Amino acid sequence: MANIKSAKKRIKVIDVKTARNRKIKSIVKTAIRRFEESLSAGNVEEAKAKFSFAEKKIMQAAAKGTLHKNAASRKVAKLANKLNKAM
Repeated sequence: MANIKSAKKRIKVIDVKTARNRKIKSIVKTAIRRFEESLSAGNVEEAKAKFSFAEKKIMQAAAKGTLHKNAASRKVAKLANKLNKAM
């Protein structure tokens, strides 16, 4: 356990940031999972809507620094490729 006041504050700040990052990653994973579920069900129109939502959430995570911008672009490209194959 930290003894110095600034170290104690850093622990609190890290806990807040960790919770925020976990929440954002969870939202991204859920959006991707819902997109893939609608795609596997064969509902292409719904999959398009889910894709745009997933893309938005992935890019927001990249903008906040939770995901690296290249990793976010790679995820979006992977999803777009799946959508294009289904169409």
